[in-house]
Amino acid sequence: MQLTAEQLDRYQRDGFVVLPGLFSPEEVAAMKAELARIQAIDTDHLVRERIGGVAKTIYRVHESDGPTASPVFHAAARSPRLLLPARQLLGDEALYVHHTKCNLKTAIDGSVWQWHQDYGTWRNDGVPGADPMSTALLMLDEPTEANGCLYFIPGSHKAGLVEPEFDDRTTSYKLWVVPKPRLIEIMARSPDPVPIVGKPGAVVFFHPLILHASGHNLSRFDRWQVYFVYNRVSNRPHEVPNPRPDYVRSTNWQALQVGSDELLAPPREAAHA
Repeated sequence: MQLTAEQLDRYQRDGFVVLPGLFSPEEVAAMKAELARIQAIDTDHLVRERIGGVAKTIYRVHESDGPTASPVFHAAARSPRLLLPARQLLGDEALYVHHTKCNLKTAIDGSVWQWHQDYGTWRNDGVPGADPMSTALLMLDEPTEANGCLYFIPGSHKAGLVEPEFDDRTTSYKLWVVPKPRLIEIMARSPDPVPIVGKPGAVVFFHPLILHASGHNLSRFDRWQVYFVYNRVSNRPHEVPNPRPDYVRSTNWQALQVGSDELLAPPREAAHA
């Protein structure tokens, strides 16, 4: 899988690029089955909604060990479909996964994610720079405006890092968010936010400085998706006081080896890559 010159230009211009149909219905079904299994586990690798106690976020599904380890996500993170475009976007073959995050926005109960830049958190993890990072969002359900799809402000990554403020009140997930006055200022000189919608199996690569948010799930349908955060090995975090746990700030900085696109039966030799 290689991105075209047009796709690379779109990523640089808008801060994201959409790749429809990258994963098959069978692969998506296998991933959803894994998340259904994992969300029943009692672990700090999983965040639950304040109301109802349903799983909101699951971390660290891409490794071969730990309570949330999953072979299909381990294989997907190393598959040519994700790793080769990530190498193109970041201009480096030596990449690792800073973290994986599975957002399970459950029907009716799934809550909002406030406007933020991902690098606002990762800077505090000790990651030196934003440009050597990119996130691959994989849709496991069909996101719609009714079920709480993601919204991007196109081109907002060019504003640079907006000094964030910590929000530990709005939802069950504590988040570094963009302050409202600065957010409105950027919105006033930017294109309108666009809903990120598509069919299950689509992938969206996006820049860690793009402003994004999602609303409450008002529908009867779940909206599940998984995020693979790629980072250059040379951009790995430096030491910080009281670092976050390994499941959100990986300390496995070994460069990923390109695996197989056979996700449902990954080769034995790829299991330790």
